[in-house]
Amino acid sequence: MTMGSLKMHAGIEENGHGEPGQYIPSSTAFACMINSEIGALLAVVRRNVRWGGRYMSEEDQLEHSLIQSLKSLRKKLFSWNRQWNAVDPSIYLQPFLDVIRSDEIGAPITGVALSSVYKILSLGILDPTTVNVKDAMHLVVDAVTSCRFEVTDSASEEVVLMKILQVLLACMKSKASFLLNNQHVCTIVNTCFRIVHQAGTKGELLQRIARHTMNELVRCIFLHLQHFNHTGKPSTHGNGPPGETEVSVLQKEYTSEDKQLDRSNGSSENASVSVGSLRSLVDDSVVGTGHSEVAVDAVPNPMNELYGVACVLEVFQFLCSLLNVGDQIGMSPRLNWTEFDEDVPLFALGLINSSIELGGSFISQHPKLLILIKEELFPNLMQFGLSMSPLILSMVCNIILNLYLHLRKELKLQLEAFLSSVIQRLAQSKHGDSSYQQQEVLMEALVDLCRQKTFMAELYANFDCDISCCNLFEDVSNLLSKSAFPVNSPLSSMHVLALEGLVAVVEGFSERIGNSPSFSDKSLLVLEQYTPFWNEKCKNYADPDSWVGFVRHRKQIKKTLMMGVDHFNRDPKKGLEFLQRTHLLPTELDPQSVALFFRYTLGLDKNIVGDFLGSHEEFWVQVLQEFARSFNFQDMNLDIALRLFLESFRLPGESQKIQRVLEAFSERFYEQSPQILANKDAALVLSYSIILLNTDQHNVRVKKKMTVEDFVRNNRRINGGDDLPREFLLELYHSICKNEIKMSPEQGAEVVTPSHRVNLMHKSKTAPPFITCDSKPFLDRDMFSVLSGPTLAAICVVFDNAENEDIYQTCIDGCLAMAQIASCSHSVNILDDLVISLCKFTTLLDISQMDDPILAFADDTKAMMATVTVFTIANKYGDYIVLAGRNILDCILSLHRIGLLPSVAASNEQSSDPVSENQ
Repeated sequence: MTMGSLKMHAGIEENGHGEPGQYIPSSTAFACMINSEIGALLAVVRRNVRWGGRYMSEEDQLEHSLIQSLKSLRKKLFSWNRQWNAVDPSIYLQPFLDVIRSDEIGAPITGVALSSVYKILSLGILDPTTVNVKDAMHLVVDAVTSCRFEVTDSASEEVVLMKILQVLLACMKSKASFLLNNQHVCTIVNTCFRIVHQAGTKGELLQRIARHTMNELVRCIFLHLQHFNHTGKPSTHGNGPPGETEVSVLQKEYTSEDKQLDRSNGSSENASVSVGSLRSLVDDSVVGTGHSEVAVDAVPNPMNELYGVACVLEVFQFLCSLLNVGDQIGMSPRLNWTEFDEDVPLFALGLINSSIELGGSFISQHPKLLILIKEELFPNLMQFGLSMSPLILSMVCNIILNLYLHLRKELKLQLEAFLSSVIQRLAQSKHGDSSYQQQEVLMEALVDLCRQKTFMAELYANFDCDISCCNLFEDVSNLLSKSAFPVNSPLSSMHVLALEGLVAVVEGFSERIGNSPSFSDKSLLVLEQYTPFWNEKCKNYADPDSWVGFVRHRKQIKKTLMMGVDHFNRDPKKGLEFLQRTHLLPTELDPQSVALFFRYTLGLDKNIVGDFLGSHEEFWVQVLQEFARSFNFQDMNLDIALRLFLESFRLPGESQKIQRVLEAFSERFYEQSPQILANKDAALVLSYSIILLNTDQHNVRVKKKMTVEDFVRNNRRINGGDDLPREFLLELYHSICKNEIKMSPEQGAEVVTPSHRVNLMHKSKTAPPFITCDSKPFLDRDMFSVLSGPTLAAICVVFDNAENEDIYQTCIDGCLAMAQIASCSHSVNILDDLVISLCKFTTLLDISQMDDPILAFADDTKAMMATVTVFTIANKYGDYIVLAGRNILDCILSLHRIGLLPSVAASNEQSSDPVSENQ
């Protein structure tokens, strides 16, 4: 019997509503299946002594209502002659769901009922065309997420929990899942999350299944993001606005429902467990909002609308909140911090990575989701990017790669901050700040990015050519070339990784040249007079004819500016004079131009800037005023605004200078945020008070710390004779106590502070758009001039030290790519250096020192590969080889001398000297 006849024999037929290749039961087969499930459930019930007899009622001896409903359904099953999608699913699901809800039922019976519901869901009977399917789906979710059962033994309890996970996942994978509302989807995720944490005290199998189910749920939810329109709803179900949630549903349920019952681990017949009361590893304070008693229905609640972006937002915010768990309960005596430190963040990061993989570029269509990534996720990624765990570090790097591939246009400055941190950490690794494993993970992440064809070009265009950003392209190039050098050590995997990164970069260059052989070589503008260039914007960042010339000009300005910074840090007066001569400052200095120089120039000595800003001279007082006006403090708390202000320079030590600086700050803050403060004097006094509190709380020499009541008392009647709101002062106090205001420039990798976060968000609002590069080599000539020298040196050193043929081939690939780039850009010096270096590896220039040159050459794989590469380059790009022509000729003559070339080839070559021809 064939497979097809087996299917027909079983009563299974193809349904037009199913997926291609999916088969669902016919009407008769489905009725038989439900009948079998009822029989199986009743059989298990009868085995239980308690349920096997009669149920005593006040009127008569009757069977329990749960058994009655099952038998009643059994009578009706075969009387329905219509298609099953015309039958209300609630009718045949309800008896099973009643069993699942009942707290009088034991775990074995509940498990069978759950299996029956799962079987119905997995057959594909429920789809959007089924009658009343929306209510049926709601019933299933409500029943399963509030499942209650008696605990008789731990094994049966684990089986039921696994089946709950199975049914909930089937609900989300059902074709009718779009008919669930946001509340139900959040409840499903919340229930699975509870089981994940309860599984920590159970068997290994339950732990793995629970985590896998949670991951699959997140994947389902974010895979659906592509079907939601910009309003946040499924594109087939209306276009109303998603609105905002008053209370986080996941967090609200998590704190309120956990308090209902305590789960008993005993074997008593009266002990019962509810999925809504699972015990968690995390306290209520971790994921709770503090508003668990707020009525969700008091305001129009989008969580009651059809499943859409409002739910996605809740789930993603919940996942991000898991990354904050360690900060809040790290001191809890109930926790094994060593295990928790890695396990919980790793689990959360894995879920977040899945959500970004599946959501992809569709995330950019939903601004609220982007804000969560910028404000909630990225600070945590920066924090965990400093982790000592290679596992966590690897997952963070995976997320960053996904964010770059899908959302780099929206996350320009966030990516800059992370990459700068990675580069800095790798560069400092020689001082022992990171283990070898950590360094390898970070290097692998960097190389993965370099393998993206436009990555380095986009680094150069967006950061190296932006005055307010660091030179990421140069930093990555230098880091890779230095990391490839095996200085006083044998060749390691780290050296090979760095080499692979460099080769990937130059191969990307060569591919772009192949697609468009002409380089952009427009002449650069010469600065003849000063213009306020700090905030200049390109007319069209999407048009290469517009942005290529603009960014090249900005790079020219940036190079000169960096030289001015170097002069300024050594001698401020000479530095300003240099900038005036190069027209980066006006001939006659004015306060605004100097203030902008202080405000937006990277690398300035913050001590020198602070001294100038605190000066009593009239010109510098005006500079201070202009400097303060360059800040935007709208909608900021005073402590955050003060952090941002003091982070841009070092506060001078003299009291009079401090007074002048804080007066300028207070005037600007009050001008933009007058809501609470009565006048600028109140802002000034409170700023002083915050600085004193900061010193008091974070100076180890201060033994008796200021209490919150001391702080409130010190600030009485400063607001125009009135008191400031106590809640306002408490918020300031706790913010300063928790996060110190850094009064001096920090060295090394920085921990992400609130001021860094706010500064990043503020800069993001005014940052130029992210320039995406295509397959054309718009800036490759400029980049190659920076990259070529270090790359060639690194390739040669690795080639010389390598003993593996695969590594040889990687080096050869890099050489061929560099030769193509050099020839297309007419960089004859680079091509000559490349060929001369390769000729040395052929060993043909030293055959006089070999006892048996033919045998030595034949046994040397490296020499033969180098020889083939030299002649390949000579054949393809010989017109651009000048000085290296003689080296090539020497190699040919050596091959002739040892008998590996016919005499006619040598005579032909001798009659045509490539050196003389090219000269």
